[in-house]
Amino acid sequence: MKKRIVIAEDHTILRDGLKALISSNPDFEIVGEAQDGLEAIRVINELKPDLALMDLSMPKMSGIDSIREIKKTCPETRILVLTVHKTEEYVLASLKAGADGYLLKESTHQELINAISYVLRGEPYLSPGVSDKIITGYLRGKKDELHSVMDTLTNREKEILKLVAEGYKNKDIAELLFISVKTVEKHRDNLMKKLDLHSAHALTTFAMEHGLVET
Repeated sequence: MKKRIVIAEDHTILRDGLKALISSNPDFEIVGEAQDGLEAIRVINELKPDLALMDLSMPKMSGIDSIREIKKTCPETRILVLTVHKTEEYVLASLKAGADGYLLKESTHQELINAISYVLRGEPYLSPGVSDKIITGYLRGKKDELHSVMDTLTNREKEILKLVAEGYKNKDIAELLFISVKTVEKHRDNLMKKLDLHSAHALTTFAMEHGLVET
């Protein structure tokens, strides 16, 4: 019997590509799709698939929050995260929420199929692109001892991250915090380097997933 899979990914082109790739395997069947976090919860609750392939950065509700809700209502559904985020913070947050595997979007097609197979067999899968430190630290039950990316941010950087996520431009942030636009730009550059994020949208998603702003 084919394993039933749901794809939760907000980019249509990527979702269609994943559907075509996975469907070409005779052991798998795509039974549903979702383009945001809330829809993912609804579709998975309705279909109760064997596996859900989940992006982390989705509209309406983040992938991490969606995973947490899905595991409450559909604990038997395996969840494989497919994301661009390779930082320790995202990996550990996903695993803590209940993800069964974590795969980077830079992975090959064969790695994707292997990861799906591993997770469906009940074996944890972590992308080779994720550092050994994260893997060994988590599997040894020391995740709370690992350094949190959020802990590396200064209070000023957290303030600016929150304002960026709320839609404020650099000039507006400078006026609100009584600092220069150049200083704001420097803080934003530091944020992007520390968090390994490269756009305002990515910063906004990160802020939402970590409770700095309401989703």
